[in-house]
Amino acid sequence: MQLRTSVVNVDGHQYRSHFPRGLPRAGLPAWNRSESHPLIHWPDLPTPPRAPTRPHVHELHGERRDDPYAWLRDKEDPAATAYLAAENAYAEEVVAPIAEFRERLYAEMLGRIKQTDLSVPYKDGSYWYYTRTEEGKQYPIHCRKRGSLDAPEELLLDVNQLAEGQTYMALGVMRVSDDDRLLLYSTDHTGFREYTLRLKDLVTGEILSLEIPKVTSATWAADSKTILYSVEDDAKRPWRVYRHQLGAADHHLVHEEGDERFRVGIGRGRSKQHLYLGVSSHTTSEWRWIPADRPEAEPALVRPRAQDIEYEVDDRGDELWLRINDTGRNFRLVASPRATVDDPTTWREVISHRADTMLEGVDLFGSFWVAVERREGLARLRLTVDGQAAHEIEFPEPVWDAWPGMNA
Repeated sequence: MQLRTSVVNVDGHQYRSHFPRGLPRAGLPAWNRSESHPLIHWPDLPTPPRAPTRPHVHELHGERRDDPYAWLRDKEDPAATAYLAAENAYAEEVVAPIAEFRERLYAEMLGRIKQTDLSVPYKDGSYWYYTRTEEGKQYPIHCRKRGSLDAPEELLLDVNQLAEGQTYMALGVMRVSDDDRLLLYSTDHTGFREYTLRLKDLVTGEILSLEIPKVTSATWAADSKTILYSVEDDAKRPWRVYRHQLGAADHHLVHEEGDERFRVGIGRGRSKQHLYLGVSSHTTSEWRWIPADRPEAEPALVRPRAQDIEYEVDDRGDELWLRINDTGRNFRLVASPRATVDDPTTWREVISHRADTMLEGVDLFGSFWVAVERREGLARLRLTVDGQAAHEIEFPEPVWDAWPGMNA
C-alpha cells in the first residue's frame, strides 16, 4: 500500500500524517485532496491549549528532578480535568473536516460485526454457561441454563445494567459457587483497573452487601461459604491473599509477598479439588496448593522459587502436573505424586523439552488432556486421550492461529 504524507506546521513543529492512497477521494477533506504537493499547510488550524507549569520537585535516592507538569496527575484537581477537556475540544476541532468520513468508516466497520451474537456454551456442573450480545448494546450479557440448552434462561450479569450511570465499566472476576446459588464478581468503573469484589444471590437476584476494593483475583472454596482473594498495594502490585467466610467479620491473611518483584494470585484447578496460590515475577514463579474442602489449611509449597525457573501447576487424578522450564526455555511437562512433588527425582516426564517447540500451556481433563504448543510460528493443539497415542489437530489453512476457549 502506498501512503500519502501530509505535514502540518504548529508553532514551528511539524506533525506528519499518513493516508493510504486509494481511499475514496470524496470522503477526504479539501486540505488533503491535493496530489500535487506533498506538504499540506492548514491555514485555519486552531491554537492548541497549553498546560500551565507549577513548580514541583521529585526527590528520590538523593536525586532531585523538576517536573512542572506533575499537577496533571491529580485526577481530583479541577484545573487538570479542565485542561483535558480543552485538549479533547481541540482534537475534535482539528479533525472536524473529516467528521463525515469518520462516520462512514465507523458505519462500515460496524456493519461487518454481528452485533446480536451468542458464544459457544460450555457445561459446568448442572448448568450450561454462555455470553450473548444484543444490537445497540455495548456490553455482553452473561447467562446460563440448567440441564439443557432448551431450558429457560437465567441471568447471571448484564454488564449493560452495571454500566448505567457510569462513564466506564469493566468486568473482572466472575465465579459461581459450588452450590450454584451465589455469584462472586468484580467490576471497575474508573478505567484504572481498580476492581471491587461483590456478591450476587442468583436465586433472588439481589446484590448482597459484600464489597472489597482493589481485588485482582478471587475464587470459591468447596463449601460455597468461603472465598479467597488477592488485593493490590498502592503501587498496583497484587501482594496479599486473604480468606473470608461470608457473614463473618474477619478477613484472614493467608499470604503476604514482601519481595516487590513478585505478584500473587489465587485460583482453583479444573478438577476443583485444589486451590492454587501463585507468586511470580517476570522470570521466576512459585506455587502453593490448598485442599478446596479445607480452605483453612496451611498452603503446601509445590516447589520453592529458583531464579529464572518458571512453572505452572494443576492436578489430574492423584498427581500434580507441572509445565516447567527447568531444562530449557521452551518448557517441558512433568507429573508427580502430591506428596513428593518437591523432589524432582520422583517426577514423571510427560513431554520433554524441545528446542523447536514452545509448550505454551496444558488443559487437563478427566479422560484426556490438551497441550497448547507453538512451532514454526504457528499454534498447535495436541490431544492425548487416555490409552491412545497423541495426535495433533490439523488445520486446512497454510497459516492460522488457534487457542483454547472457556471450558470448565
